[in-house]
Amino acid sequence: MAVVKELIRTEENGTISFGDYELNQKSKLSDYQHQGDMYKVKTFKEITKLERNGMFVYESVPGTTVWNLEQNGSEMSFAVEGPEDAQITVELEAETQYEVFIDDASTGRMETNLGGKLSFSVELGNAAKVNVKIVKC
Repeated sequence: MAVVKELIRTEENGTISFGDYELNQKSKLSDYQHQGDMYKVKTFKEITKLERNGMFVYESVPGTTVWNLEQNGSEMSFAVEGPEDAQITVELEAETQYEVFIDDASTGRMETNLGGKLSFSVELGNAAKVNVKIVKC
């Protein structure tokens, strides 16, 4: 299993990777600049959370490592890894329908709440990365 030891980093393809689910104590890194935005990550074995410009982006319970997070106006994609199944919450556009794909298989359409939050579960473990893509309908 691999984790992001520096807590958050920019990848060569311009995406960001973050999170270290192997930590026993909370660790955080603030004021990480990426493409004009300021990011803050909090991570350890129980939770991983990412904020952009003070606004919620991603949270998993228990903690995970996220690879190649990319987001535009209509899609969010990333790979996620962790030691056990995780509940993931992301913030998107409020009261909007999205289709969630896990390893290219659709889990169906879901609608965000008033705050734009969308929650779903992923089956993790065995050090396998799971690819997640969320597409606006």
